[in-house]
Amino acid sequence: MSKHASPAEYLLLSRGQWDGNASREDIQGAIDRFYAWYDRLVSEGRIGPGQRLGMEGKVVSRQAITDGPFAEAREVVGGYWFIRANSLEEAAHIAAENPCLAYGLVCEVRPLDPVRASAYALTNETPT
Repeated sequence: MSKHASPAEYLLLSRGQWDGNASREDIQGAIDRFYAWYDRLVSEGRIGPGQRLGMEGKVVSRQAITDGPFAEAREVVGGYWFIRANSLEEAAHIAAENPCLAYGLVCEVRPLDPVRASAYALTNETPT
């Protein structure tokens, strides 16, 4: 009997802004289709909880705590969810079904790294 690994979790970040040429009705239709898509994936156990993010925020650094976020509009993170999939490719294919992509939003899919950070390991935080 072969042993299958359980699905891993991948972080899905919703980025960007709505297409300025799309009507409010078109955008609302995409949002309605998104929630139907999301609810179906939740019921199938393929996506976990997440939410939209509020517009306000703070940026915290060693220098100060300031109002933010200060990202360019195309980089703004609007929400996050967790996809359960057997590979990054499968998670990306699930994300590609998001109806909001047709109206300007972009999804970033990232694997969660269960390994604790180390100054001796090469990670996405290591200076190049």
